[in-house]
Amino acid sequence: MAQQVLPGTLASTATPESVSESGSASSSSDARPFISGQERIRWAVRGTLGPGALLSAGWGTLLDFPKAYGTHWEGFGQRYGMRVSANGVSNTMEAGLGAIWGEDPRYVRDAGASFGHRIGHAVKMTFMAEDRAGNLRPAYARLIAIPGSSFLSNTWRTDSDATPGRASVRTGFRFLDRLGSNTLAEFWPDVRQKLFHRQRYQAHN
Repeated sequence: MAQQVLPGTLASTATPESVSESGSASSSSDARPFISGQERIRWAVRGTLGPGALLSAGWGTLLDFPKAYGTHWEGFGQRYGMRVSANGVSNTMEAGLGAIWGEDPRYVRDAGASFGHRIGHAVKMTFMAEDRAGNLRPAYARLIAIPGSSFLSNTWRTDSDATPGRASVRTGFRFLDRLGSNTLAEFWPDVRQKLFHRQRYQAHN
């Protein structure tokens, strides 16, 4: 039930966290233990090194942005390193501040609700988090970590990408990344289950 979605790229972060290792889905109404320190570290590492960083680097290389890196393998490596470092700072800040303030960064599904409500839930959980009692409140650690890391990364980015305007754009995209990750975590277990049952049905007929 750990959120995989690291704020990183649109496909980033993005291993559905609310799905247990056994593949079963949990609802937001289910009680769950508050995230432990070890789970918090795993959440940060998964979010930092997830496939989203590769996708972001590949997309940036294809579009040649920032142009200072070029469209060669070296440029891809520079973009990948930039994404991983930015993800690492953001996830470490969110995990650390969340530990102090009692916030759980993981996404929790609302599997029993209607489609529209589940979409709204994914949007809401982009900016909200559970506290130690399981109550929802603004995700203060995330609201600080995402813009904070976006502006902090200006210190090691190329000049053309190290402006307040670019940092603001990155902040917006990182929240969109989190929304995409939440949506994937919300619906992918259902899609996977249907595909699995269809394959089993076809195998027995």
